[in-house]
Amino acid sequence: MTRTVKNVRRKRPVPEPKYLDPEEIPKSLESLFPEEEVNRIADETGFTKRHRKVEPYFFFWSVVLGFGVQLQRTLESLRRGYMDMAGTQLCQSSWHDRFNPETVQFLRMCVELAIHKMAGEANRTLTPKMEWVKDILIQDSSIIRLSAVLMNEFPAVRSRKNAAGLKVSMLVSAVASSPQKVTIHAERRHDIKTLKIGPWVKDKLLLIDLAYFKHQMFARIEENGGYFLSRLKQNSNPLILSTIRTYRGNFIDLEGKRWKEIKDKIKREVLDAEVEVTFSRRTYKGKQSRDSMPFRLVAIYNDEAKKYHVYITNIPSDALNAEDVAELYRVRWDIEMIFKELKSKYSLDAITSANPNVVEGLIWVGILTLLVSRRLFNVLRASAPIEHATRYTPLRWANTFVENATLLEISLMGYFGFEDIYEDGFKKLAWSYEINSFDPQKNRRRLPEGWYA
Repeated sequence: MTRTVKNVRRKRPVPEPKYLDPEEIPKSLESLFPEEEVNRIADETGFTKRHRKVEPYFFFWSVVLGFGVQLQRTLESLRRGYMDMAGTQLCQSSWHDRFNPETVQFLRMCVELAIHKMAGEANRTLTPKMEWVKDILIQDSSIIRLSAVLMNEFPAVRSRKNAAGLKVSMLVSAVASSPQKVTIHAERRHDIKTLKIGPWVKDKLLLIDLAYFKHQMFARIEENGGYFLSRLKQNSNPLILSTIRTYRGNFIDLEGKRWKEIKDKIKREVLDAEVEVTFSRRTYKGKQSRDSMPFRLVAIYNDEAKKYHVYITNIPSDALNAEDVAELYRVRWDIEMIFKELKSKYSLDAITSANPNVVEGLIWVGILTLLVSRRLFNVLRASAPIEHATRYTPLRWANTFVENATLLEISLMGYFGFEDIYEDGFKKLAWSYEINSFDPQKNRRRLPEGWYA
C-alpha cells in the first residue's frame, strides 16, 4: 500500500530587524517618486500621449528595478518584466518603439525630481572641524563605452580603435550623500565645460579633479564665496609670496621664487605657503584681460611615492592645517566609488544597444537605480545609532541592494497594489539590509571619518 504524504507549506519565521522599520522601505521610495508626480512628468514630456497603453508608474519601476540591477539585461527581458508587473500584453515592436526621445526626457526629468528632493536632506553631518562650510561637493566625469556601431553618433576620443562613448558628469554632495547634478555629454566635451560656477558655490567646498584644473575657475569660486581644493597641475607655476607655517626640514628662502624653481630643492616634510597665480579673464567685448589672485599651496612629501603631493586651495590656514588639507582631498574617493557602483552594479557598463534613444534612456535608468539605492541606504543609516551608522559602507550596501533586488521588486509590486505577496517581504528586506551591508570589522578605518558621519 502506497502512503500519500500531503505537502504542508511551512511558514518560516522572519528575522526581526534591529533598527530599520520595514514600512520605511516602501514609504521612502514612494515619497521620492510619488505616483502623481511621475505621472505629471509623463504628461509633460509626451510619454503618456505616445504610449497610452503603458502605465508610466509601472513602466518606471519595472525598468529601474529590472535593468538597473542586472535582472533584465535586454529590452526583451524588460518587456516581459513589465508585462508581469502590469498584467498586460505588449508586442515586441511596440515595446522597442517606446524607447524614443519622449521616454529619454521622461527618465531624465525623473532623475531631476529625485535629485531635487534629496538635495534638501541632510543625511550626513559635517564634523566640527568642517563647520565653516555648509557642504563638501565632489565633481567628476566617467566615460560609458558603447557599441562601435554608434561611433559616428557618439565618437570616442581616447580609444585607439573604432569605438563610441558618452560622458556622464556628476556633482556629489557629502551631506546629502547623493548626486546634486547629473548631465550626459559627448565624450569629446572637455570636463571643465561641464562645471559651471555661480552663486550656488557660496559657503561650499568643491573637491576638484585635475581634469577641471583652471586658475580662472578657482578665481570664480573665490569671488562667489566658495572654497576649492585641487591637486596642482604639473604645468602650473605659482609665485611663492610667503610661508604660512614652518615645518621640520632643511630651510631655504622661498619668497619671490616660482614653484618649479624650488620644488626639487626643498627638503622639508611639509610646505604650506601663500602663492600668487596669474590667469586670463573671460573675453569681454572682444578683449581678454590678465589678472592675479593669492591662493594657498600645500605640499606633503609621500615616502612611498618618493615625491611631493601638491595641492592648491583657498581654505584658510586657521580652518585646516596642511596635513588636514591633504587628508581631506582623499574624500574624492566617494565619487569614484559611485561611478564604480554605477558600472559594476547598475549596468552602465552593459549597454549594447545600437539605438541612441535606448542608450541614453538606459543610462538615465542606471542613474535612477543609483538614486533608489542611495535613498534606501540613507534610510538605513538614519535608523541606526551613530556609532553603527558609519559601519554601513557604500560598497557593502550596493552588494546587498543588488542581491535583494528581486525581493524588493516583488514587495513593491504588492505595496503598489499589483500583486499579492507574503506579508513579511519588507520585514525580511529590512533585516537583510541591516545584516549584510554592515561592516563586521569594528576597528576598520573608514575614509570619510573625521569629515562627516
